[in-house]
Amino acid sequence: MSIPEKDKFEIHLDEMILKLQKCQKDKGLKSCSDCEHYLACELRTQYIKSVYNSMSKGDTGGFEF
Repeated sequence: MSIPEKDKFEIHLDEMILKLQKCQKDKGLKSCSDCEHYLACELRTQYIKSVYNSMSKGDTGGFEF
């Protein structure tokens, strides 16, 4: 059984995860929620968008969990 290749949305999500983890590490934090810039953070906003895009594969609309 072969492992499917990652699409562009999953690749971007992986990149955003690494950027977010680096930011947390650089600031000595374990979570974004501990950061003073939590609500206004552009990096976190981009990460959230990449999560949604990874789940929807770029389509707009709601999600069913």
